[in-house]
Amino acid sequence: MLVQGWMTSDVITVDEDTSMMKASIIMKEKKIRSLPIVNKQGKLAGIVSDRDLRDAAPSKATTLDVYELNYLLASIKIKDLMTTNLVYAMPDETVEFAAILMLENKISSLPVINKQGSLIGIITQTDIFKAMINIAGIYTGGIQFAFSLEDRPGSLREAADVIRSYGGRIVSILSTRETAEEGRRDVYIRTNKLSNDKLRQLVKELEEKFVVLYSSEDLLEEVENRRVRIP
Repeated sequence: MLVQGWMTSDVITVDEDTSMMKASIIMKEKKIRSLPIVNKQGKLAGIVSDRDLRDAAPSKATTLDVYELNYLLASIKIKDLMTTNLVYAMPDETVEFAAILMLENKISSLPVINKQGSLIGIITQTDIFKAMINIAGIYTGGIQFAFSLEDRPGSLREAADVIRSYGGRIVSILSTRETAEEGRRDVYIRTNKLSNDKLRQLVKELEEKFVVLYSSEDLLEEVENRRVRIP
């Protein structure tokens, strides 16, 4: 999956002379956490986050009255607050690479620029979550089987064939060697929902033939009600 398929193309931007007050209002109204800044040529000049604005805002203990405070916020230009040492993504890079850039740099969004340096989009943590959920297939397959399989040709197909023999329709397969023992790989197979009887029989046969780490059913109908009220 490429960044261009998951980024937001209709990017809200401001210019370098925008005031801190106006930028803050825009971010609150649009419910965004970062705001790209472009120069007069339309090239990306910097980015400002909601944290940048909070850090620059006067303390709540300030002795300034409301008029002085508004004047101060209106006089501070966004170019004085923006980050110019930017981490960015390219549209033809993978979503996974964008996720690494965010993780390693401890940021929640990336401006997306083309080869000419022009801003063409922005990709956020939420976009990454959506992409990962999409590739995992959780909305169409509620059951996940996790295996520790021998790292050899055919081992994955053997497990998949058993699942199919019980009417399981495979929605997605994810695999990694990073968490597995040497000579093995951890494999996660997601399938459509099965009847309780078929699921019990399937799990029993899988456990007899393979190293099953777990089988789990995601109850999507609980998503809306997954709340807890803290007294």
